[in-house]
Amino acid sequence: MVTRLSAAAYGMGAAPTVTPERSSQTTRKTYPNYKVIVLNDDFNTFQHVTECLITYIPNMNPDRAWELTNQVHFEGLATVWVGPQEMAELYHQQLRRAGLTMAPLEAA
Repeated sequence: MVTRLSAAAYGMGAAPTVTPERSSQTTRKTYPNYKVIVLNDDFNTFQHVTECLITYIPNMNPDRAWELTNQVHFEGLATVWVGPQEMAELYHQQLRRAGLTMAPLEAA
């Protein structure tokens, strides 16, 4: 009697497993930017708003701060800074603590 062993018994069973190659490309997503928005109110003076913008917003010059202060007054709000969330949270908090009326942070 001749005994035949199947191919599976010799480890030559089903088709070999093919591992997909990993892509060498990395897809990078950028983090969203956030807007720091100052709202108009009835108690902060133009001078105070302008000084706060110059003090707490990086690279803010007096002329730009005055333009934004006018925008807050006449349009009801102004976006005073746009950038990464962590920095936006810091500037938002500093301006709020200085007494400015702030809109909630929002994605840009």
